[in-house]
Amino acid sequence: MRKLFPFLKPYRKETALAPFFKLLEACFDLLVPLIVKQIIDVGIQNQDKPYIWKMIGVLGAFAVVGLICALTAQYFAARAAVGFGTALRSELFRKIQSFSYQETDRSGIDTLITRMTSDVNQIQSGINLTLRLLLRSPIIVLGAVILAFTVDVKGALVFVVAIPLLAAVVFSLLLVGFPLYNRVQKDLDRVTGLTRETLTGARVIRAFRREEEETARFDDANHEHRRAQKLVGNISALMNPLTLLLVNGGLIALLLSGAVRVESGAMSTGAVIALTNYMAQILVELVKFANTVFAVNKALVCAKRVETVLETPGGMPVTSQEKAENTDSIVAFDKVSMTYAGNAAPSLSGIHFAVKPGETIGIIGSTGSGKSTLVNLIPRFYDVTDGSVTVMGKDVRAWELKELRSQIAVVPQKAALFSGTVRSNLLWGNESATDDALWDALTAAQAAEFVAEKEGGLDAPVAQNGKNFSGGQRQRLTIARALVRKAKILILDDSASALDYATESALRTALRNLPEKPTIFIISQRTASIRHADRILVLEDGQAVGLGTHEELLDNCPVYREIYDSQFKKGGETA
Repeated sequence: MRKLFPFLKPYRKETALAPFFKLLEACFDLLVPLIVKQIIDVGIQNQDKPYIWKMIGVLGAFAVVGLICALTAQYFAARAAVGFGTALRSELFRKIQSFSYQETDRSGIDTLITRMTSDVNQIQSGINLTLRLLLRSPIIVLGAVILAFTVDVKGALVFVVAIPLLAAVVFSLLLVGFPLYNRVQKDLDRVTGLTRETLTGARVIRAFRREEEETARFDDANHEHRRAQKLVGNISALMNPLTLLLVNGGLIALLLSGAVRVESGAMSTGAVIALTNYMAQILVELVKFANTVFAVNKALVCAKRVETVLETPGGMPVTSQEKAENTDSIVAFDKVSMTYAGNAAPSLSGIHFAVKPGETIGIIGSTGSGKSTLVNLIPRFYDVTDGSVTVMGKDVRAWELKELRSQIAVVPQKAALFSGTVRSNLLWGNESATDDALWDALTAAQAAEFVAEKEGGLDAPVAQNGKNFSGGQRQRLTIARALVRKAKILILDDSASALDYATESALRTALRNLPEKPTIFIISQRTASIRHADRILVLEDGQAVGLGTHEELLDNCPVYREIYDSQFKKGGETA
């Protein structure tokens, strides 16, 4: 929790005032049994009605003041807890945004979602309960025991026996339940992961008629989560009956001894009622305290999970001091190897080539050959394991990330759009772009026609993930977004897979005629998409097995020839 305490600093006043007003409320609650005792022993015993009404008035005043104190404490506790949760969630989101691809892969998106939502909510709830009840309940219990001795020493001895037994039951159950809740949260991560995976791939599941299998897989994970949750619930459910059993046993002992002593005149009726009230207060407060501690323990488990995210080194700091060298290449790979965390075999090995400004490089290879990994090294989404990648003569590890990535525009494999408008999505490429620049980018990306047909044009709405556009339209909008940046390096990672050949051909022509003449990397599974590139890099099992023009590779690269023949000679594509 030490890393999380700073988020409470802006609410120091609230964190002090909330328990203070709760303690005031507790003091008024502790005085009530004494006033009731006086009403019985003095007012009723002497049939003094004015005294009875005066004491009832005091009780009413205590109730009003206690209510005001309780509401004030609730307000300050809620303000501190919600403010803490807001600040923590914002910092957690900022931290996750700073993660490199590698750190995100290692943590897992599903786990990060759970920690941003469920875990933060549990911590927020734990802080609220801590400020309101964690101090109040012990004060009530301790105060009730002390005041019980002021009422009657012999009668209060029952408390000396009952309180340790109650504490033993409460903390035994907590010690058993605490580690189990950690398992519950891990099971929740798995359920969240399956839910996200199923919702993301809903169309694929329906296309392959895998609804029943996916439902069964989710049910298995959900049942595991339910079993763990039920086990924790059953343990916490033992709290109330066991505490009630012990307290009621104490009440029986108190009433038995009290009845005998009242009969003999050694104890007043009001004293018995006061002791009974104190025992009832102790019962209620111990149950509250147990539930509070259980909630706080849950919050502590969640806090540790959140802390691991906050402690993960974010970002990719400058790790090289290499200065820019004069070179005629804009991008160069020098004996580059790359191995993903947790993988035994490298995804890339021995990649060595250089690219001149304005060149168009096609990259092709079988699935899993390392095409996306290769281009992800240019904007430093991942770091190389061996060798170096240089941009404009400078090792990417020596660049400030913001400066490096401002030179590069990337269109990823998955066309990702955000809810808003066409304009708001395109302005991601360049916030200061004019409408003319946006339309130029749309025209080059072959998207101007369907955007112009939309009601509102540039201000046409875009649903979450661009669901109100077709796959090909989404791809063209993401290409337009990249073109708005007018970057020196443009990376198209299989970003035209949903386009027909005529549209893709028009797109290639438009890219060649861009006024800024960027260096372009085009990843594709289709030789038709890259055959007109200045050079083509062929990858196989993470190694470069060919580099040259389309004609050169047909003559001297068997892998490229095989891909080409499979697409052209078997009716797969047309030239």
